[in-house]
Amino acid sequence: MTASASPAADAATATQQPSFAAPSGQSANTPLTRVALAYIDQRFDLYLRFGEPARILRLDQWRRCALFLPGAMLCRIRWQANAYGTIRWQLMVMQTCTPLDGAQRIPGVQPGARLLMHAEGDGQVRAVLERIDAIEALGIAPVVASPAYWRTLANRLAARLPLPDYTAERHAAWLAGRALP
Repeated sequence: MTASASPAADAATATQQPSFAAPSGQSANTPLTRVALAYIDQRFDLYLRFGEPARILRLDQWRRCALFLPGAMLCRIRWQANAYGTIRWQLMVMQTCTPLDGAQRIPGVQPGARLLMHAEGDGQVRAVLERIDAIEALGIAPVVASPAYWRTLANRLAARLPLPDYTAERHAAWLAGRALP
């Protein structure tokens, strides 16, 4: 007999496995994007700067997994240090996809996402964080900002040009464009 004799043993096994199923209110076949998050004191921090996960699963004391619905926008920051200080600082703004969309493979993001912006290094990450703070100061959530703006920031970073500000007029134009058929 392969079944467990004790229903309590089955319940204990079921509670140990994290559920990657769709959150309540969503169909069971909704594809979710899993984003790895982690924290080790004074050594490593992989966290979300913005984004609205459908669910966050705690895997152990230092690892979590954020689950996002298709089309969600998020910003993940990676900070690493050693005994001498910061050795890596990285910021990525990405948009989750459906299985039919083209996606890029990004470490810690399963099955992948559309990478809108990638900043590497202290100067670039700080400059982008200032832009994110400015967007929030306008009363606009960064998750609803135009994807074209994040691509523009990525291109300006690559060309080492000044970064443009996100204005209320730009946001209104993007929202008006989305409303068109």
